Amino acid sequence: MSRAPLRILVFTTLYPNAADEGHGIFVENRLRQLVASGEVEARVVAPIPRFPFKSHRFGRYGRFARAPRSETRHGIEILHPRYWVLPKVGWTLVPRWLASAGIRAAQGLRAQGFDFDLIDVHYFYPDGVAAAHLARKLERPLVITARGTDLNVIARYKRPQAQVLEAARVASGLITVSSALGRVLTDMGADGSKLRVLPNGVDGHIFHPTEDRSGLRADLGIVEPLVISVGRLVPIKGHELLLRALALLPGVNLALFGEGPLRESLGNLARELGLEARVRFMGRAPHADLARWYAAADVVALASENEGCPNVLLEALACGTPVVASAVGGIPELVTEECAGALVRERTPQAFAEALGSVLGRERDEGAVLAYARRFSWEATTRGQLELFRSVDARARKQRGVT
Repeated sequence: MSRAPLRILVFTTLYPNAADEGHGIFVENRLRQLVASGEVEARVVAPIPRFPFKSHRFGRYGRFARAPRSETRHGIEILHPRYWVLPKVGWTLVPRWLASAGIRAAQGLRAQGFDFDLIDVHYFYPDGVAAAHLARKLERPLVITARGTDLNVIARYKRPQAQVLEAARVASGLITVSSALGRVLTDMGADGSKLRVLPNGVDGHIFHPTEDRSGLRADLGIVEPLVISVGRLVPIKGHELLLRALALLPGVNLALFGEGPLRESLGNLARELGLEARVRFMGRAPHADLARWYAAADVVALASENEGCPNVLLEALACGTPVVASAVGGIPELVTEECAGALVRERTPQAFAEALGSVLGRERDEGAVLAYARRFSWEATTRGQLELFRSVDARARKQRGVT
């Protein structure tokens, strides 16, 4: 006799919506794979900061206001309750406000007949901390996935770290997207017996090589060797380092995809270095557009200070393009063979320029890169989730005396 589907409530602030299709797409992709197994029925509560003005001139805050209150994506129902966020103040209060919004939405789902078996949460702070309140209030087990910055950056601060560890104590299961991130969590004091390492996968329907790379490069206006980098324009991503490395690589161009507070200062730096003709600031781009640029590029670079399991690298490899990246966090677990690209052990312009020059100087072997990329599929991750969720649910039912 087949088992009844496991009912899960996904709670996360990292999830796409109609006003911001790319936000947290990796969380949606993982969930879609899980639901496709036929063993899970899911609803999503993806709270969004409260903001009154929808105008595009307010940037990402305007996108918050334009997001719908509810929607269905890929057959999955999603609620977007609002919660308070006061920029630059009240950060330690956000988990409470987030929890209040989540509890109301979850209780509404229960009233409609969706009585979930467990709560699946992405990102430890503030989401995981808020979800610990949900788990207690709603009396359901909790599984938290750590993704990188939540532990590598936010949890370095004393108060958030204490809250993260309390949430880890409440959780029945913990997931990290790399072994390195798992070590960060257990070194803080979390219970390692709860931990599973389940890397991200990549969507091969979107990210794949092009049949006519020369034609694609011509369409995109690419002539010289091209390096691309994808990520928020914030200090931790190391875009300044890449610009300085580019200055040491005559004839190489760089395209930066992303938005953020460093846009103006990076533009000024490019001018100071005489790189105006070789650097393109591309802004945000849909995944379908990014896939074309990945496939057309010669190298994808990531100069981050910290990372968990960066999707950028997995997506590039799936498009047959090698990568050059900082040897930090979980990145060394993704780049283990020469065909995949190169790791940079010392985060300096000189070291990045040397690594980029080395990879650019090789003959492109798209077949080898693709063969390497195939190891990063969703199949193993989905299987690991199902095993963990089933065991967590079984223990919780036993504790509640439910068969």
